[in-house]
Amino acid sequence: MNTLLSVSIALLAGLIMTRFFKPLKLPSVTAYLIAGVLIGPYCLGALGIDGLGFANMESVEHLGIISDVALGFIAFSIGNEFRLNELKKTGKQALVIGILQALVATLFVDLALFGVYCLMPGKISIPQILTLGAIATATAPAATLMVVRQYKAKGPLTKLLLPIVALDDAVGLVVFAVSFGIAKTMVSGEMDILSIIVNPLVEITCSLILGAIMGWVLTMLEKLFNSNTNRLNLTTAVVFLTAALSMLKFDLGPVHIHFSSLLTCMMLGTVFCNICPLSEDLMKASDKWTSPLFALFFVISGAELELGVFAESAIVIIGVVYIIFRSLGKYFGAFGSAKLVKCEPQICKYLGITLLPQAGVALGMCATAAAQLGAAEGNLIRNITLFAVLIYELVGPLLTRQALQAAGEIAPISDEVKNRRQAKLDAVGRSDKK
Repeated sequence: MNTLLSVSIALLAGLIMTRFFKPLKLPSVTAYLIAGVLIGPYCLGALGIDGLGFANMESVEHLGIISDVALGFIAFSIGNEFRLNELKKTGKQALVIGILQALVATLFVDLALFGVYCLMPGKISIPQILTLGAIATATAPAATLMVVRQYKAKGPLTKLLLPIVALDDAVGLVVFAVSFGIAKTMVSGEMDILSIIVNPLVEITCSLILGAIMGWVLTMLEKLFNSNTNRLNLTTAVVFLTAALSMLKFDLGPVHIHFSSLLTCMMLGTVFCNICPLSEDLMKASDKWTSPLFALFFVISGAELELGVFAESAIVIIGVVYIIFRSLGKYFGAFGSAKLVKCEPQICKYLGITLLPQAGVALGMCATAAAQLGAAEGNLIRNITLFAVLIYELVGPLLTRQALQAAGEIAPISDEVKNRRQAKLDAVGRSDKK
């Protein structure tokens, strides 16, 4: 009962908050996140009243399966952006920008935090700097995808944005593995080539292979059904199955085999949309029923944000430096690389702004760092990342919407649509009076 009550309260809180935010013209993602903060352990949940909110982080973590499934469908949807006919036009640009903007963000954060290290000795260490610089690569695909969907954004910037966000995960894994491997070596004094080079390459390769196999399996199974309803049910089941399989972990000799859920489900969507003739219709049908799932995902994400990180002044100072220089790195990295591959002016100008949101992948990286570096080194990394995620998740979707709008890829509601909506409301009002 408590789980069902928590799910219903979370969804209702998110939907109600979108009504409050509608006059401010803020993205629904921001409303969901703030609703999560309000019903989380630091606000209404602190009152300890059952059903009013999440009393503690454990109660939020009980709904973690929803986040896992939602991320699977988000990655599956992004895989739809890797259709070969589109990649022929934008593939080279997406690859170059995806790699360079991530590396520039890492460089900016590393240099800025090294400046803090020189000015505030003892507040941050070199291993922590290297790890936070690597975490800076990660961009949250969920918030970006939701903004694009809500406002039905279309245009060259949107077509380039989603593949770049997807590539960001793979680039981030490699950069994090190398930087974090060096950081661990500095802390322990032992060089581990496996964790620095082999394991990240194995993770990426295994994730892409598993996703490709599941994409082929889904396409073959679709041929057994004629009903679109059954095909949609099958697609949903296979995404669930793929998300579950991507959680497998095992050792093969000295090599640790594990998968990235985002990469695996993204590859599932990529292979499926390229070899299944009915994929476009099924993708659209899948997008419709996942809306409440995504809303729950963001409300839960908001409840997971730890407001306690504001208590330490050093965390706030280092966090502000991290946020400012990661943002500058993303913007100028995207701007410079877009110029390099001769993108249109509006892409060069606005692409970097759309790459600011940060959440799931970054939190996964900081959890790894906190677990393997120990409390002394890991706690600062965790708190800085939580601080940045809190700010980026609340502000990032709004900036993404404004950038897409400024680029002319979010069309204003036409007078015809407004009049049609108003006519329906007037008709309902007259029937109520009768």
